[in-house]
Amino acid sequence: MNTFDYVIVGGGSAGCVLANRLSADPKIRVALVEAGGEDRWIWFHIPAGYLFAIGNPRADWCFQTEPDPGLNDRALKYPRGRVLGGSSAINAMLYLRGQKADYDHWRQLGLEGWGWDDVFPVFKRHEDHFLGASPIHGAGGEWRVDAARMRWEILDAFADAAEECGIPKVVDFNGGDNEGSSYFQVNQKRGRRWSAARGFLKPAKDRSNLTVITGALADRVLFEGTRAVGLAYRREGREERIAATREVVVATGAVATPALLERSGLGAPARLAALGVPLVAASPGVGENLQDHLQLRTIFKVEGTRTLNTDYPNLLKRAWMGIEYALFRRGPLAMAPSQFGAFTRSSPEVATPNLEFHIQPLSLDRFGEPMHSFAAFTVSVCNLRPTSRGSIHARSADPAAPPVITTNYLSTEADRRVAIESLRLARRIVEAPALARFRPTAHLPDPRLVTDAELARAAGDVGTTIFHPVGTAKMGIDGDPAAVTDARLRVRGVAGLRVVDASVMPTIVSGNTNSPTIMIADKAAAMILADGAGAGTASGSTPWAAD
Repeated sequence: MNTFDYVIVGGGSAGCVLANRLSADPKIRVALVEAGGEDRWIWFHIPAGYLFAIGNPRADWCFQTEPDPGLNDRALKYPRGRVLGGSSAINAMLYLRGQKADYDHWRQLGLEGWGWDDVFPVFKRHEDHFLGASPIHGAGGEWRVDAARMRWEILDAFADAAEECGIPKVVDFNGGDNEGSSYFQVNQKRGRRWSAARGFLKPAKDRSNLTVITGALADRVLFEGTRAVGLAYRREGREERIAATREVVVATGAVATPALLERSGLGAPARLAALGVPLVAASPGVGENLQDHLQLRTIFKVEGTRTLNTDYPNLLKRAWMGIEYALFRRGPLAMAPSQFGAFTRSSPEVATPNLEFHIQPLSLDRFGEPMHSFAAFTVSVCNLRPTSRGSIHARSADPAAPPVITTNYLSTEADRRVAIESLRLARRIVEAPALARFRPTAHLPDPRLVTDAELARAAGDVGTTIFHPVGTAKMGIDGDPAAVTDARLRVRGVAGLRVVDASVMPTIVSGNTNSPTIMIADKAAAMILADGAGAGTASGSTPWAAD
């Protein structure tokens, strides 16, 4: 059995950052274990490739939720990246940090070191912003941030309409207060997707002290008593094992992490007994506290303007898209799924923006399905701080079995109220004078639905995930029975085990979750090295201070 100092389980966004940081000291031996493969498929690198990656087992775990009463008993596809780089290889590429208040709330929960003033320098430290260094952005880091490379008349008009409805135009969403509308900044470089694998793992892969194992499905963390000592995984039809002398770091994401912990003997005792898994440590919070951003996708037909719906079927225009991208790295193939966004409040009583709009110059029934045959644009709006909570648990002790994902969207009156207000606000913006010349008409939901009850049901019909699951192994203070990890992301009740991914968020951030996950991993790596050095186990000094 091969032995390493640190075994990182999962080669997604967090895992790539951890592999880079922990292997920076040549004396530290690091293994990164990933179930997917290398990111050699062309659609991992062309931004529009998400249309082909989501729903494709080559790139996506193709998870599915349980039927959800809040969605009128619909089940949803629940995409997660299955490749080095994880979901950063198939996501929307939007660079968003969330709000200052999100992280200050974590600190107010008793989680020292997680306030805005603590995490803001970490965001800047690994950033490479297209405008260079500034008071709010960093330069020269591994995480590339670019401007959108295409504009659309319909999106510019939406900005004007939003302004007419009291939502101001802004330049940047990432200074701690994201209220306003703007084109999104994106994780791209010269028109190519900039995944965590490209930014963090590729520069480190040739280090002699870093071993990357792909095609390896994590089965369970191995324990001696209550100390994690390694990992069992399946590869090419057989079980293999790998040892960790310092720590096992689980970074498999908010969907896979709780199931892995349960298969490893960490969770609610009754649940583990039903799975036939011996108990290592009771942790009833494992798999609970699931939070996600439910987006309500409203679609409006338009006239007299370009949309991708009408451009793409035209063979000449489609050919030009390919030529334009090949020559200039511009055009629709360089597009993020949502180019334009807005942050605002569902009501005046809300302290900070609790709604995020994603505006797309296209429309389709579901990601992975063909676009509509008529000219249209999509106005998606999501509740940034839902009060509904779901769960994710292991279906069986078999690592190949997909987890049980119970989303519980719209299960609280507060979330249903925000959904109703969101649909009304979307309609109000589209009905503003700035968009009138395009004669927008509602396609979805039915414009005849106007009462609270009708709109609440419509929200259940049009709602879908925006792919932001978090919270299923949340960090918390001593005495919190639902806390799976402490503020340094160490798993409670055992030794030598941490969780470092979006599952540790106690509450969801007010924006897209990928870059906050990368921040968490960067911060966690400094903690891991500092803790190792303090215990006399880590060699050398860390290249950055523990935050």
